[in-house]
Amino acid sequence: MMTDPLADMLTRIRNAVRIEKPAVEMPASGLKAKLAQVLKDEGYILDYQVGKYQPGEGGQTFVTDGVALAEAKAVLRVYLKYGPDGERVIRRIERVSKPGLRLYAGWKDLKPVLDGLGIAVVSTNRGLMSDRRARSERVGGEVLCRVW
Repeated sequence: MMTDPLADMLTRIRNAVRIEKPAVEMPASGLKAKLAQVLKDEGYILDYQVGKYQPGEGGQTFVTDGVALAEAKAVLRVYLKYGPDGERVIRRIERVSKPGLRLYAGWKDLKPVLDGLGIAVVSTNRGLMSDRRARSERVGGEVLCRVW
């Protein structure tokens, strides 16, 4: 049993970026898909897909049509982004609020990450969003992770 699935997702992305893999897969959930959407909107990843593996003629095939996040074997595939010379777009990705110590911040307390070069992902009552968007909408919440 995994106690912190979000930390597992961030670790998988961190390890995949370190060895310059084009994509990384992990068990899917709604929170992970929303985090991937925030990373895509902010330009840190190319795209993501939710699918599942089905047996086929030449082995297993990845199917994305009609796959729900609630399915038992749903897989989240994140396509990582690199610069024109192969440099990493995600230099660092770290968990802030942990199961043992939750960290909450009001919108006034959300300071820019690396003077605006990075983002913090915040879980608000309006959904997951970057710290920039949370400040502009004047909402606070749990600070899940920081990316730069």
